[in-house]
Amino acid sequence: MNFYDWMIHKGLSQSSARSYDGALRGSLSEWAMSSGLISGPLTALTSPSALSALSPSIQELPIFKERNARGHHMYSATLSQFAAYLTSNGGDDVQADLEQIISDPTTTATEKTALIKSRIGQGTFRDKVLLHWNGCAVTGFSDTSLLVASHIKPWRKSTNSERLDQWNGLLLSPNLDKAFDKGFITFEQDGSIRLSPLLTEADKLGITPSMKIGLKPEHQNYMEHHRAEEFKSG
Repeated sequence: MNFYDWMIHKGLSQSSARSYDGALRGSLSEWAMSSGLISGPLTALTSPSALSALSPSIQELPIFKERNARGHHMYSATLSQFAAYLTSNGGDDVQADLEQIISDPTTTATEKTALIKSRIGQGTFRDKVLLHWNGCAVTGFSDTSLLVASHIKPWRKSTNSERLDQWNGLLLSPNLDKAFDKGFITFEQDGSIRLSPLLTEADKLGITPSMKIGLKPEHQNYMEHHRAEEFKSG
């Protein structure tokens, strides 16, 4: 779901959503790029922490201060809306997660290496997930070089042991992985897929209501969390 559609879903009027979306794509991106704060438009950001680090510098720009005051704080409101969008959309905070692992004094160097590899989709977690599934857990597609070892219970909410637990993993094609990670699909206890009403063009991603996955009892606690906490029910 893009920024504009997200705002409409959250109840903003079309005129407000257009204003915020236009400000983000237009003036705010132009000011940030022309000042050397970012090399591309703000819409390219996917990480809430990256936006959080960038926003203070944008708001210190003289043109931002002048235009924001004249525009009844529309530009600061735009940044706030976009921050909420990235957060609700499960922004990709890989760098922040890696920094947290490295700085954690309670984990050993060996544990840190395993966690870092797990976070970037390599290491023993991926190996164990590959051994269990062999191919895409949903479609059976067998070229594992194109498949993603996806955490069921998100990394940011998991303990270190859960992050490395093979039963917290699904092997998915990239389209299914992204939809699952963003909460647009989940799986019932019997393995049948559940589609979010917010995923309006699932068929264009090759995702259909008839899809099913073979879950083991060890998967169920993780999947229960995903259904209750990550799935976008509407």
